[in-house]
This record gives sequence, C-alpha cells and structure tokens, in this order.
Amino acid sequence: GIGPLFFVLLIQITLSCTMASAEDVKQRQVVEDRARNISHNVRCTECGSQSIEDSQADVAVLLRRLIRDEIKSGKSDKEIYKKLEEDFGETVLYAPKFDLQTAAIWLSPVIVGGVAAGVWAYQKHRQRTNVHIMALNLVRGVPLTPREKETMIDILTPPPPARRWWWPLK
Repeated sequence: GIGPLFFVLLIQITLSCTMASAEDVKQRQVVEDRARNISHNVRCTECGSQSIEDSQADVAVLLRRLIRDEIKSGKSDKEIYKKLEEDFGETVLYAPKFDLQTAAIWLSPVIVGGVAAGVWAYQKHRQRTNVHIMALNLVRGVPLTPREKETMIDILTPPPPARRWWWPLK
C-alpha cells in the first residue's frame, strides 16, 4: 500500500531538506568568515583606532552589513576593498596600497638614517685622512698650522680615566 511508499517519500524529503540545510549553513559560514576577514582590515571611520569588526559605532555596523551584502552579491574581496576605498578614502584600509607617496612615507626614516650615516662616515674618513696627511707632513718636516697642532693634540691626548660612581675607588 500507500504506507511504505509514503514513508520512503517522507524520508527522501527529510534527507533532501537536511542536505540543503547543511549546504546553506556551510554557505553562510563562508560568507561570515570572509566578512570578518575583510572587517578586520577596515578602519572604523568614526573611531579611527578600531577595526569595524571590533567597533560598535553605527557606521561600523552599517559597513559590516554592506560588506556582507557585497559578498552575497558575488563580489570578490579585492572589489569590496576597492569600493570601500573609493567611498571612504584610502585611510579606511589598514594596509594602504604601495605607491610613490606611501613609499616615501615608509622609506623616509631609512633614507634619513642612511644620509646621516653617510655624512658621519664621510667626516670620520676626512678626519682620518687629515690626520694621515698631518703625520706625513710632520715626517717630511712641513710645519703644522695652529689648528692642525690643536687637532693632533686632541687626537693624541688619551681620555681621562672613567670614574665609576657605582663602585667605590680603591
């Protein structure tokens, strides 16, 4: 009769609903994971110091909803970041794109340090070269100028012994 057929049909419907439900849960989890990942990389425009994932400001809630809607509409992460940057400016992203302006900002400490080290090394080299020239001139019998004499005395005078204030002298 109808009883066993109805029972088989009921099991098939239940299984197909369960499978569809599991697939739906998996799809929602993928959307949620992508949305959280993007939200961690977007700065809250109201707070500034928090990501929109961590912020409870109204604009952060709206941006999180916007990101989820964009993901559900099939946009890639790159497209979503580009839209956020176009709408709110480059500062909304924690990782700004690398261009000439950001390169100058990021590399300026290295450049300044390199220039300072170069100037210091050049002065040391010049001073050492001058000492060598003065020593050669002394050997050749060329008299030193008063400034050269002062420089030689400064170089040849040993520094005073260091006093260690934390240890009693004997």
